[in-house]
Amino acid sequence: MKKTGLFYSFNTHKTAQVAQKIKELWEGDIDEINVEKASDDQLMAYDNYIMGVPTWFDGELPNYWDELVPALEDMNFKGKTFAIFGNGDQKGYPENFGDGVGIMAEIVEKQGGKVIGYTEADDYEFESSRALRDGKFVGLLLDFENQARKNNSRIKNWVKQIANQMVS
Repeated sequence: MKKTGLFYSFNTHKTAQVAQKIKELWEGDIDEINVEKASDDQLMAYDNYIMGVPTWFDGELPNYWDELVPALEDMNFKGKTFAIFGNGDQKGYPENFGDGVGIMAEIVEKQGGKVIGYTEADDYEFESSRALRDGKFVGLLLDFENQARKNNSRIKNWVKQIANQMVS
């Protein structure tokens, strides 16, 4: 049986809220890993990854993810599957909405990982996003500031989708 890890910062409010909802909906075993304390061994111990990567400031990764980038860039993710979710503010930061999700997707793909869980982008209003490819986001983007009422249904649909796409 392939192992699934749920990686996010335990010290975030909104991302942790989403992670807990994902864990509740997940059918099967899933390990929660605090990305702020994750070791290289933990980062390589899984076959399936669900990563919580919010966007900070003007399209940046949060510090705790940014500090792991050099280690991630030295890892071989061939044969590993990644689903990435993140939070952003499409009205406050329309020029880089959800960039953190896109940045992380680029990193894991460059190292041989397969990114799944693409979602439609047509129900959002923003100028640009590094998470956007061919009209879809490379993961689940949530906007607590402007579309909070849509979060639960988006999470539920996404969890069903990635559960079907993850290698078992």
